[in-house]
Amino acid sequence: MPDKARELLEEFRAVTGKVGLLDTILPPILFLLLNGLAGFTAAMIGALGLSLVIAFLRLRRGQSLLYALAGLGSVGLAIALALLLGRSEGFFLPGIVNGGLTVALALVSLLIRRPMVAWTSYIARRWPLDWYWHERVRPAYTEVTLAWLLYFGLKLFWQVSLFNGQDVSQLALINTLTGWPATILLLILSYLYGTWRLPQLRGPSVEEFRDDAPAPWKSQRRGF
Repeated sequence: MPDKARELLEEFRAVTGKVGLLDTILPPILFLLLNGLAGFTAAMIGALGLSLVIAFLRLRRGQSLLYALAGLGSVGLAIALALLLGRSEGFFLPGIVNGGLTVALALVSLLIRRPMVAWTSYIARRWPLDWYWHERVRPAYTEVTLAWLLYFGLKLFWQVSLFNGQDVSQLALINTLTGWPATILLLILSYLYGTWRLPQLRGPSVEEFRDDAPAPWKSQRRGF
């Protein structure tokens, strides 16, 4: 395996290894399949049933229920909204609202010069927070946050257009494709750009920052 591919795999495992991706990936995929084959009602029941099965298996194996319950709660809320609004598109309303909040947070973070991607990296890696705000480090996170803002903004516009057009099948497909598959690709591209951009900025690495090492610095070359 090429060194960069191995590095990406190791970093992905390190950052997301504790996150129950399947808990949030599988129910929407099942919903998409059942919605096309058996209709919306069967899709809702299937997605909710799968969430319950995942939660049961987590409990039986003594694993954390946090992400299973989060997935179950999101599916339950989506079904409740669809029934309350009397529109099957309501199932996707929580995701649309979440997308709107992501866009708002990204925009505000850029305005206050504390880019959102830096915060997500800090939460995952626990590097010194002040390192992210260094004048030769922050631009990399600002640029990636701008890319995230563009992506999530376009995704939100697309979802709202389909929601208003009451196109359930297209909304289900777009919601699935722009979910974890696109998000994983976005994370990979962000990592590749970030690990290229940080050396270009010639700022301190995390260890150099912790040691208060003087310039010139080697810069952060792994991890973003």
